Amino acid sequence: MPAGVRAQGAPPAGGAQTSNVPGSVAGDGWRHGLSLLGEPKYPADFTHFDYADPNAPKGGLVRFGSQGSFDNFNLIVAGVKGDLESQIPLIYDTLLAQAQDEASTYYGLLADGVRPAEDLGSVVYRLRPEARWHDGQPVTADDVVFSFAVLKENSPSYSSYYKNVTTAEAIGPHEVRFIFSEKGNRELPQIVGQFPVLPKHWWQGKDASGRPRNPAETTLEIPLGSGPYRLARFEAGRTAAYERVPDYWGRDLPVNRGANNFDTQRAEYFRDATVMIEAFKADQFDWRTENIARNWATAYDGFPALREGRILKEEFPQAGMGMMQAFTLNLRRKKFADERVRRAFNLAFDFEEMNRTLFYGLYKRVDSYFFGTELASSGLPEGRERAILESVKDMVPASVFTTPYKNPVNGSPEAVRTNLREAVRLFQEAGYEIRGNQMVEKASGQPFTVEFLGNDNSAERVVLPYRAALQRIGLTVSLRVVDPAQYQNLMRSFDFDALALNNWPESLSPGNEQRGFWGSAAADKPGSRNLAGIKDPGVDALIDKLIYAGDREELVAATRALDRVLLAHNYVVPQWSSDVSRTLRWNRFAHPAVLPRYGASGFPTTWWYDKDLAAKTGVAR
Repeated sequence: MPAGVRAQGAPPAGGAQTSNVPGSVAGDGWRHGLSLLGEPKYPADFTHFDYADPNAPKGGLVRFGSQGSFDNFNLIVAGVKGDLESQIPLIYDTLLAQAQDEASTYYGLLADGVRPAEDLGSVVYRLRPEARWHDGQPVTADDVVFSFAVLKENSPSYSSYYKNVTTAEAIGPHEVRFIFSEKGNRELPQIVGQFPVLPKHWWQGKDASGRPRNPAETTLEIPLGSGPYRLARFEAGRTAAYERVPDYWGRDLPVNRGANNFDTQRAEYFRDATVMIEAFKADQFDWRTENIARNWATAYDGFPALREGRILKEEFPQAGMGMMQAFTLNLRRKKFADERVRRAFNLAFDFEEMNRTLFYGLYKRVDSYFFGTELASSGLPEGRERAILESVKDMVPASVFTTPYKNPVNGSPEAVRTNLREAVRLFQEAGYEIRGNQMVEKASGQPFTVEFLGNDNSAERVVLPYRAALQRIGLTVSLRVVDPAQYQNLMRSFDFDALALNNWPESLSPGNEQRGFWGSAAADKPGSRNLAGIKDPGVDALIDKLIYAGDREELVAATRALDRVLLAHNYVVPQWSSDVSRTLRWNRFAHPAVLPRYGASGFPTTWWYDKDLAAKTGVAR
């Protein structure tokens, strides 16, 4: 066991934990960290995370490639356009910082203490008095209250996520109380520590032209932050450079020691995915996560820099995240309202052939909304999971008790013919028939059409073979590829038939975000993540079971029950996923001996620029 690290489950220093409040507690009720899975790993006096090297050198440049463009630095409306969300942690601090070697565990960042109420109906956060904005002004409780209000008012995702947080109030210059609309929700005290805290005095001031700032509007004004980096310069739509703040107030906190080691992090923007690959080869950016199997298998073969070791190709395990990736059918469209139609779409999808011919056998078929985790359902429900399903028996499909979910298996001519015949039969049961090789609605004679929406050319590779199969059963299928900004706007307004490529990442401790993913209240809220438009009382009831789970065993059982019901409704056509992150990098960087268990590579947070490697590889421009 590493020095200074308490064993999992051992009593926390400074006092005993109450029966229903997660985290470590001191004698006065203040906690230095919160965990949804029991006790935090690190004690109150820990010095740094095990996966960070406190002696890591500072300096150097790291460059990232991003597809698309940007016209906004206001994170409050960041979801409208651009790729700002990945840069939020660089500029702004949050009340808590997540540990990457523990599931669902957070420690103090802006806050040095957190005190949940015994009944979990509220929580108080205590700010560090030394916390400062980059202009030198202190971070105050008023900043936290202001931030919560503007984020919840102007951002659909924050509004959904914090639906059950009714009040944020300053109860002193350094203390904030959050009051919840419900009690017993173990996640709420923790998740209110996750939003970025914004400077109230800056947002209520005026810009350089004398115009009052508006949190609800996009802006290219360089924002004021409190985090380890500041936005130093940019070219609109092309590049943005973030420079490390040398006198950053929180640089010596335990959650930050050994982190934020690069002097400059720069994002380079490219319009086209193919251009991005060539830009990476031309040493225009340093790190690439390759999500296209064909590219991983062939795009870099024979490249001199890879043969010479100047570019490294490496896979990192993804242990801390589940995934549902799918063709997402829009249930707001009448044609997708019938579950039999949705199942027919799954029957027509030949994943096995696609994996063989397009993906080089690198993927597995997704068969769970929590694929790759212990939360995934399998077989028939038993024990606690079955009891939970029995409690909502009248609201869920009867098949969840009798028939395990299975994706159709294709991959051979015989299997394809069998599945397509079954797809036609389901369409006929749903009120359609084939007339002159075209699937039409019996009552109206209208042909069944579907348009898939994508935001880059990779959508063509997966939709076109799928289209051929759907056309064989008489459907009229098209693909529309738009730029990333337009894609975001169409998703926000739910203006699509089906999304070609879409995913929902899942943590090991799901909670309130499930309401935003699948809950009825989010289905018609523009900008929500309930892109499928799911409105189902059984799903809503199971989400509540999950949120109010009293212990880990109940949480796992409730999550599996929810997973089982979502699958039974055939809301989406599951695609594929992998349990590794495939990366390429120019060989200029080093990392600690221990990588975070749940953070894949941990890059760039705890890595650093290695001058010796850079001298051999070539210094970045």
